[in-house]
Amino acid sequence: MKKIRIFIIFIIFALLASGTLACQPAPVDQVPAQSLTVFAAASMTESFGELATLFEASHPNVNVILNFAGSNTLRAQIENGAPANVFASANTKEMDALVTSELVAADAPQLFLHNRLVIITPTTNPANLASFDNLARSDLKLIFAAEEVPVGKYTRQMLANAGTEFSEKVLANIVSNESDVKQVVAKIQLGEADAGIVYTSDAVAAPELVVIEIPAVFNVLASYPIAPLTDAPLAAEFVNFVLSPEGQAILEIWGFTPIN
Repeated sequence: MKKIRIFIIFIIFALLASGTLACQPAPVDQVPAQSLTVFAAASMTESFGELATLFEASHPNVNVILNFAGSNTLRAQIENGAPANVFASANTKEMDALVTSELVAADAPQLFLHNRLVIITPTTNPANLASFDNLARSDLKLIFAAEEVPVGKYTRQMLANAGTEFSEKVLANIVSNESDVKQVVAKIQLGEADAGIVYTSDAVAAPELVVIEIPAVFNVLASYPIAPLTDAPLAAEFVNFVLSPEGQAILEIWGFTPIN
């Protein structure tokens, strides 16, 4: 019996020495990494890039994956099964479509910022544009976003506000309709047209371009909603961060008008 006890004690000491019976917490760096995929309108490229960096800094082991495009394109991607956790749209139409298709809960979308339109020209302003009225000149080449893209639709609403005759003259000057607002900016930067119409936030992100204001009486207010697409805690946390004072302050720096 004594020999059995000695043998058992020997086994226990051997297990303790090997660490088999030790109660050690898992190292922090072994916590599984998580990803958060955010689909956001192209006009939020710079601002959401900064927000994602700050969110990752406060959430170790979280990787924020950003997908930017026209809101209509993002909505179609989500409807076709693209994996996304958060959707931030440049208009309510695309968000409402996802609510209708039950891909977003009816009570989930929240408005989180506003934006307005401005005219941009290349740095040298080759057409010598000086005012909004100049857009109706017949010698211009203009680049807009396509009508199905939120900024393209806002642009045409704004022109309609300025009158049918004026709108028709301006639209006759279009030489290209782009798939998102950043494509408009890129082509104006390359000097492929005399002017384009983009959001204020896009002009802030491209300070080398000349900016011409659009009269407030004609301009439109773009409303941006955001919503989590899944029940994942990270999705709700990211949305809350965007709506927080810190998130809203960053959006304001990039030329948006915060909701709060």
